[in-house]
Amino acid sequence: MNEALAVGSLAYDTRMKRVGEVMEEYGTRYMLRPVHGGCEWDVLREHVRPATTADRLSAALAERNANSVREGAVWG
Repeated sequence: MNEALAVGSLAYDTRMKRVGEVMEEYGTRYMLRPVHGGCEWDVLREHVRPATTADRLSAALAERNANSVREGAVWG
């Protein structure tokens, strides 16, 4: 079993393939929240691990890409 993650640390949900901030641990689950806000989700302890630098960079890039689509960025 994974060792406990501290509230406020970044974790990677291996099932959803998402990085989130640990908001709470309860029983065999964690509540995670997207790094820059949004809806929390819960994940079984066995499907979460500390986020690596690569996980954090990937999440940041995905957020940038989503923002550029919302803002109607045009390339070219």
